[in-house]
Amino acid sequence: MPSRASFPSICIALGFPTTEKLLEHAHRELDSGERFLEFRLDYLPRPQDGLAVIRTFLTTHPEAVILATCRRHQNHGHFNGSIDEQVSILSQAVDAGARAVDLEIESAESSLAHLEALRSKCFFIVSYHNFDGTPPLDPLVKRMTKVGADAYKVVTTARKPSDPQRVLALGKAYPKLKFILLAMGEAGFPTRVLSPAAGGLYTYAAPSAAEGTAPGQVSARHLRNLYRIEKFTKAAKIFGVIADPVRHSISPAVHNRALQARRIDGVYLPFLVKPVQLRDFLLLADRLPISGFSVTIPHKQKIIRYLDVIEPLARRIGAVNTVWRKAGKWRGTNTDAAGVTKPLSKHLRLGKANVLVVGNGGAARGAAFALADAGAKLSLTGRNPDRVRALAKVCGAEPLMRDQLKAGRKFDAVVHATPLGMFPHPDECFFDDEIPAELVFDMVYNPMETLLLKRAKQQGCTVIPGIQMFVEQAVAQFEIFTGESAPRAVMEKAALEALT
Repeated sequence: MPSRASFPSICIALGFPTTEKLLEHAHRELDSGERFLEFRLDYLPRPQDGLAVIRTFLTTHPEAVILATCRRHQNHGHFNGSIDEQVSILSQAVDAGARAVDLEIESAESSLAHLEALRSKCFFIVSYHNFDGTPPLDPLVKRMTKVGADAYKVVTTARKPSDPQRVLALGKAYPKLKFILLAMGEAGFPTRVLSPAAGGLYTYAAPSAAEGTAPGQVSARHLRNLYRIEKFTKAAKIFGVIADPVRHSISPAVHNRALQARRIDGVYLPFLVKPVQLRDFLLLADRLPISGFSVTIPHKQKIIRYLDVIEPLARRIGAVNTVWRKAGKWRGTNTDAAGVTKPLSKHLRLGKANVLVVGNGGAARGAAFALADAGAKLSLTGRNPDRVRALAKVCGAEPLMRDQLKAGRKFDAVVHATPLGMFPHPDECFFDDEIPAELVFDMVYNPMETLLLKRAKQQGCTVIPGIQMFVEQAVAQFEIFTGESAPRAVMEKAALEALT
């Protein structure tokens, strides 16, 4: 029977409708260095056909560790047979060479008389899956442990930021039990990275050239190379970015590469946080705990109410993009300001420049106050006239409505600070006609060349892509989070690679 140490930290979930595809992808994963594979036999029309695949594969690759699963359709699997047939198939899979089997709790509870024989010849995992949410977990553990097993797999669906922490906390709450702990969905993604460090036996990954078998699975290469899942320790500092949506963010690629370059024991994760979930995220941040996090759309203004200390510039701007913990208190600042003025100052003398800022949200506020402090003559426009007027009043700018821009007004530079044109809606642009400046700075960085920048180039303008602003603010964030100098060149390269 395999011991805990014999399991690699990542199991590749292979679910395919033909034995040929199953065998092909198993070979592909082994060739790429993976040796722990889950064979989802229930994906095959005849799960029994997978037994020959196990034998064939292990004949040439005896070093591989095979986990056999044959989940019934009643539990979100594909097998339509009886529980007795299910247990029989898993037993035959062990005879064929599988070293571990996964049986869902619903089947295990109905087949207790047959499980001891199965457990005696393999590593036996009892699993629970909830595709609707994350229920109270202590009663669940009590239920599962009534069935004797070598490990217990708890997989829920994260509906709010604190759900992943509740799942991961089982490892500490029940130190005598062995767990596989995961939360599905985008909000549950942090568990796929943190589970092994939180006491989980291993995590799951999708095959490199196909989709995974559960929502939120990513490739093993992604887990190893970007998140360094086998490098950081239980004592690692956790950082992240909060946003909605968050999947498009390149911050994890940039900050994780920087942590690696500076040999810091830490990891930087994406956290999906919906507008009504900020308080719940802070609950997660306290309990994990998180050392610091970046803040982006739509939270830059609302996060302020949850912070203990706000630096003067951020308070004046009314927006925070960087939060960190110091002396037990959450502190906030705004590094967007330097991200705007530094790239612009390479092209203009800001103290004499006439600049139009487009937008009225957190990013626009940061740009407006930074430019006003630099002495620029400032004008503001946007889609919400009332908010434009309010922002213009507090930062000493001239408010302009969209129809006024069509009257021939010209500026030295336009700074675009709205989400228009951002992934996943790259076909949007604030300006329908001519852009009223010779220098155009788009704070949107994904895609790297937005529709606004394309039109600006066609018009003959000089352009500043949002990637320049992103790198500047990320460098400042890294130094706040870690107290070390940022590896700027490494971060720039990582940002460009992530976008291209």
